[in-house]
Amino acid sequence: MAHLFLSRVEATPDREAYRYPVPAADGAHGTEPWRSLTWAQTAERVKAIAAGLLALGVRPEERVAISSSTRVEWILADLGVMCAGAAATAVYPSTNADETVYILSDSGSRAIFVENATQLAKVVAHVERLPELGHAILFDPQAELPQVEGLEVLSLGELEKRGLVYLEEHPDAIEETVRAIEPEQLATLIYTSGTTGRPKGVRLVHDCWSYQAVAQEAGGLLRSEDVQFLWLPLSHVFGKALISGQIRTGHVMAVDGRVDRIITNLPAVRPTLMASAPRIFEKVYNGIAGKARAEGGAKYKIFLWAAKVARDYARAGQESMAATGRRSVPLSLVVQHAIADRLVYGKIRAAFGGNLRASVSGSAALAPDIGYFFSGAGVHVLEGYGLTETSAGCIVNPADDYRVGTVGKPLPGTEVRIAEDGEILLRGPGVMRGYHNLAEKTAEVLESDGWLHTGDIGEMDKDGFVRITDRKKDVFKTSGGKYVAPTEIEGRFKAVCPFVSNILVIGNGRNFCSALITLDETVIMPWAASHDLGGRSYAEVVSSPQVHELIDGFVQRVNGDLQRWQTIKKFSVLSRDLDIEHGELTPSLKVKRPVVEREYAEVIEGMYDGSREA
Repeated sequence: MAHLFLSRVEATPDREAYRYPVPAADGAHGTEPWRSLTWAQTAERVKAIAAGLLALGVRPEERVAISSSTRVEWILADLGVMCAGAAATAVYPSTNADETVYILSDSGSRAIFVENATQLAKVVAHVERLPELGHAILFDPQAELPQVEGLEVLSLGELEKRGLVYLEEHPDAIEETVRAIEPEQLATLIYTSGTTGRPKGVRLVHDCWSYQAVAQEAGGLLRSEDVQFLWLPLSHVFGKALISGQIRTGHVMAVDGRVDRIITNLPAVRPTLMASAPRIFEKVYNGIAGKARAEGGAKYKIFLWAAKVARDYARAGQESMAATGRRSVPLSLVVQHAIADRLVYGKIRAAFGGNLRASVSGSAALAPDIGYFFSGAGVHVLEGYGLTETSAGCIVNPADDYRVGTVGKPLPGTEVRIAEDGEILLRGPGVMRGYHNLAEKTAEVLESDGWLHTGDIGEMDKDGFVRITDRKKDVFKTSGGKYVAPTEIEGRFKAVCPFVSNILVIGNGRNFCSALITLDETVIMPWAASHDLGGRSYAEVVSSPQVHELIDGFVQRVNGDLQRWQTIKKFSVLSRDLDIEHGELTPSLKVKRPVVEREYAEVIEGMYDGSREA
């Protein structure tokens, strides 16, 4: 990747590389100006950071951690680490102090870039447990630099100044260091945000990222003229892979990780490409549906009609493309779609900036009905699939022939095999080289001939499109001996219930299925205000008989399309949503099932008290 970066700079030095906002000093949420860096300007800063790390004594493959939200400095630091021949250890800023210290210790990190005083405090409080960590570099220029015994704390600007002094004495240091980097040299350690136990450090080498860069371009995902909006966490493998592809094509990347600014930023950036998690599209859909319902009358009827037309239009087009290789939609549907486009869809596209060519969605499944809705509205959501262990996406839907409900086709160079038990196996250059310091864990998932056991169950059709049906470990068997794939049921519920935030289907070893449900506060509270529940708190609203009756209607609607043993017999609406702070969600917003089931064990048992075989 360091080679690719310097080649990109040489090829297009004066083209815009990165765009980033300048937040107001008082934190106000008005319109913010955006600044840019050309590739040449980016290289100046990256080389200064790389040289600064060399001046601190960092050597090839030694680890340098980054604990920060997504911002342009994260990218500069990461590229600086790679151009110094070192390896970056990614740490989620939401990770608590104990786990942060564990990751720094397990990785043997020599230095750490931290976003602000909050991230620094996690390290300072436990510095005695980190004898190998010698330096902390602060991104925030306003933060104080404390004196800490055994740890040098300096600003990013100070590190760059040291780097410039180092380059005066060793002007070719960066080019020489980069030339010495081998494809199999460690580039990144990303610790899995697993649902159980301590996270495992995934060893990703330079060739993993180089493969991602080439495969994304070859697969048609990226174009040199794109403007991509990046808000995903760069501590997550998905975000990191996007940077690799951007370096390959040289397109513009607008960077701002503040989730509460996404809606504001989209019209300002007007991206042609954006990557996201399904939760964002679910929230957007729920918000649109909730607003239409609140307006009531003709507007709500128009929305329901337009939503059905969008789904029918998208489904017809994709089915004809799959059958004949040509997109064909009945004329009557074309006419309805044109009317709905003027009334509804144009406003939806405008909310995404008006220029969005495609959005890549990963990390979890998107409910097909939501996928068809956005497809029909002209917001093309390309679902993909990958793991931390595969340096992110290795299967992605092609932009010119994507199929809702699948995760697409393997990227060039990736092989897919479906095992006898349905597990998806992957092999290719993007696959990790093992777990850090965990040879036995590595052997459990990585075969000697390179095949990686993903732990996901799926199938591949005759055209090479892959569909994920569930996590192997999540599929459970009821006491009646029937297998249930909870993800499928959860996806169906999210597609029909615009109020849902999270749902967890329970039933392993039980005589029927139940569910824990949380509701989206921004959608349920306006509904409550118009149904005689105004003035009550969120907890009071979701525990009310009116809300239970409302959600029961959606449960019964889903149950009507399920086998008897799959149906949700009982459910509980929780008094608050699941979150990262309580350890119920991973930083990439996946539900930690074991944690939630432990936390709400009493609620779950209450749903099964006195139950008989169903």
